[in-house]
Parts: sequence; structure tokens; C-alpha cells
Amino acid sequence: MLLKKLKTTATLDFYSADTSTELERPFIEHGITAGFPSPADEFFDASLDLNKVLIKNKEATFFGRVKGHSMQEDGIQDGDVVVIDRSLVPQNGSVVLCSVEEGFTLKRIRQEKDGLYLVPAHSAFPSIKITEASQFSIFGVITYVIHKVGRNQGAR
Repeated sequence: MLLKKLKTTATLDFYSADTSTELERPFIEHGITAGFPSPADEFFDASLDLNKVLIKNKEATFFGRVKGHSMQEDGIQDGDVVVIDRSLVPQNGSVVLCSVEEGFTLKRIRQEKDGLYLVPAHSAFPSIKITEASQFSIFGVITYVIHKVGRNQGAR
């Protein structure tokens, strides 16, 4: 899958995805034991194409590289790649990419009796209350997060 950089902001680098390629790789479909090994773990069951898994609506899907730590308690770390689907309708509790007062941010949306809030997943960051005066729009719903295991094992 080729990525084409579209834009860079203080909080996110935006990429489009070229889904015209296919690259099916061996895939162990029936699970990998995290405890004692099973003799069945030595056999690959199927193949997997990440374009088909990560992208449901290719015209409405793009990628972003996260900058910052406000969502780290939800497992979204600085440097991670997020998959953003613009065709999905955000639900209460969805993690979304949104524009607030001319800046982009990733936050969980929470509807409460007194209004809509953008909620970080880090105690050092405050929630943002959206008011009628706010310049606010939701660009898409985060559907997947891709990050390297073991951050100190080399460059991303």
C-alpha cells in the first residue's frame, strides 16, 4: 500500500492510500497462542490483504500519523498511524479526527446533558466543550491504529 502525504499540521500528518495494489500475506486465522505453543501454530490457514481489512470505503478513507500524547491511555501513541473513515457516522464514545478552531485533533466524543465534549485519554489534557460559538467539524471516525511494538527497537 503506497501512502501519499497530503498535508502536515501540528497534531497530524495526513496521507491518502493507494488501494490499487494487492499484497496477500500468509495469515494464521485461528489465533496465535500467547501461552504454551500449539503444534497447530506452525501452519498458515489463509492469506490476508491489509487493504481489504483496514479499508471498507476506499473513497472515504485516509491515514494520519499522530503527533502528541493526548490519546495515549486509549493506546494511540505519538507516531502511530491511524485509519480514518469519513463515511462513518460518529457515535457517542467514538474516537474522531476533528477540527476545532482551525486546528486538528484526535479525541473521543462524549455527548452529555449540557453539550458535546471532546475527551482526551490522558489526565494532563483537559476536555474541550463544544459550544454554538465553536468552529468545529468532524472529519472522520478512527477505525484502526497501527503502531510498532517495542518503541525502542529502531526507527518507525
